[in-house]
Amino acid sequence: MLIEDDIDDQEFITDALKSLGVQNEIKTFEDSQKALDFLKATSHQPFIIISDVNMPVMNGLQLKHTIEEDEYLKSKSIPFVFLSTSAEPKAVKEAFKMSVQGFFVKENTYEGIRLQLKQIIEYWSSSRHPNYKEQ
Repeated sequence: MLIEDDIDDQEFITDALKSLGVQNEIKTFEDSQKALDFLKATSHQPFIIISDVNMPVMNGLQLKHTIEEDEYLKSKSIPFVFLSTSAEPKAVKEAFKMSVQGFFVKENTYEGIRLQLKQIIEYWSSSRHPNYKEQ
């Protein structure tokens, strides 16, 4: 799942994920509320949530907090990482208080973003968590 309100960044990140050979369907959302609605309504088990922080309607930190407070969503144990244009210390602290699994500042080049995503995907592809399923 990719939650990103900037359409250009959304396409940039999606293209980079596809170039890495990601086999999973990439679900994109322009705001956190739509992503939350999807998570609550589906039995789908996302591989990972990659979210921006600063978004309209509900920011990424509010989304992560809502997931942590919802027993059903929390039990899905979906790895959650932030990929944002800024990493204000207050936001980073708040994110890690909620057990976020990573907070990355978006690289400003395609190769930079691609490398970041490669590292994230490779890590979570080999990591085990409660709802891990063999690919």
